[in-house]
Amino acid sequence: MKLNKVIKASGFIVAMGVALMGISNAEDKPIKVFILSGQSNMVGAGKVTGGGSRWGSQFIDPVVSVYEGIYNPKVNYDKLKPIKTQKLEKFGGGEPTRYPGGGAQVTRGFIQVRETGSYLFRPGYGDSENNIMEVDGQEAHRKESGKEAVRSEVKLTAGKKVPFKITYLTKNADGLGWIDRMDVPGTLSTLVGHQGKYPYLRNDKGQWTSRDDVWYKGVVTATGSQWLGVASGKIGPELGFGHVVGNEIDDPVLVLKTSQGNRSLGWDFLPPGSESYEQDGKIYAGYKESPESWDKGTEPKPIGWYAGKQYDDCFVAAHEVLDNFDEQFPHWKGRGFEIVGFVWWQGDKDRYNAVHAGRYEKNLVHLIETLRTEFKAPKAKFVVATLGQTAKDNSDVNEKLILDAQLAVDGKSGKYPEFKGNVSTVYTHPLSQGGASNSHYNGNAQTYMDVGLAMGEAMMKMLEAK
Repeated sequence: MKLNKVIKASGFIVAMGVALMGISNAEDKPIKVFILSGQSNMVGAGKVTGGGSRWGSQFIDPVVSVYEGIYNPKVNYDKLKPIKTQKLEKFGGGEPTRYPGGGAQVTRGFIQVRETGSYLFRPGYGDSENNIMEVDGQEAHRKESGKEAVRSEVKLTAGKKVPFKITYLTKNADGLGWIDRMDVPGTLSTLVGHQGKYPYLRNDKGQWTSRDDVWYKGVVTATGSQWLGVASGKIGPELGFGHVVGNEIDDPVLVLKTSQGNRSLGWDFLPPGSESYEQDGKIYAGYKESPESWDKGTEPKPIGWYAGKQYDDCFVAAHEVLDNFDEQFPHWKGRGFEIVGFVWWQGDKDRYNAVHAGRYEKNLVHLIETLRTEFKAPKAKFVVATLGQTAKDNSDVNEKLILDAQLAVDGKSGKYPEFKGNVSTVYTHPLSQGGASNSHYNGNAQTYMDVGLAMGEAMMKMLEAK
């Protein structure tokens, strides 16, 4: 029996269930850890906006006016005579014209965009971000000292000039700024702000929000260490995954992602203990051997890489985080941790090598067993995701071999009884919005969100099963 419980998560509210019996002080429980890995699919390329860039050519005739004294919110600077003005020859880019200083500063001019759309403006950098920006009479940005920035999208028409004004609230002022297109199909900003999907990713002010119960730590690539939320221009499946497990698990969660693009399971990620083998007159490298293959009967000449090098790089990095848990996560100091799940999204590079594709199932089974042993988590659940472009009726031999291998390890397939109830495969083809793994699904954020949500749901079904 469950009781609905309301949990606040940095600006939004999430409803979740918690068991009535057996509840102890949450602060005494270890942090639940999920380790996510794979190649570029897992790294993540879902676009947050239609492309953010430093502003520059969009701005016409920018002029900064300087007014006596410090900024005063009660003063109408549009009606006040400036003590000096300066035309800004360079506005935006890397080295905009320096402002003169010497009083409260207000920049005015016009904006003209090349494409009709909805835009977000981010004026200033560091302390100069403390300003109020208006575009065509609409407040587009407000950042007061010590407070978070609040921004609103502005709809602009291609070729139409509209006025802008930036009022700086401190003596720090410059012409730096960024502009983002917010309504390009397939981007997260469009999905959330214009199509109503994933509303929990923004707060009631329309700003990207973060959870206060799920921490994201990325190593190797997609690096970062912060409460889970939209923290950069790209997202991976960890965003959807983290929301699902965070909603369902009462204890704090760490999502630890260690991944690298363009890596195969048959070579780069080959797990420890994998032995060399012979096929078609060649010897293929076992763990720590080099090169990838050589003619039988010849002496191999090692190259600057070895079988399993990416496995070592990724999971040594994960160990370093966990071995220094209190230092990495001082807000959880003394809590300890428990690895409860692994997630694997990979397979693209193996499909270009018939031998690796044919060995994929064997290597995947070994990977599952090896990670559980290495991280001393024999009961940890394991989720595998298939390549989004590969349908079950796919005619490509190598892709079909990889898909069949990924489906075979699912505990429900019956092929591996030891995986029943603890390994689950997410068939992602119905979730893909187009493109392929080698094109990062065209950067479509919905693909990454929906696959991440499905990964989380598959994980929770196993964790909640009696």
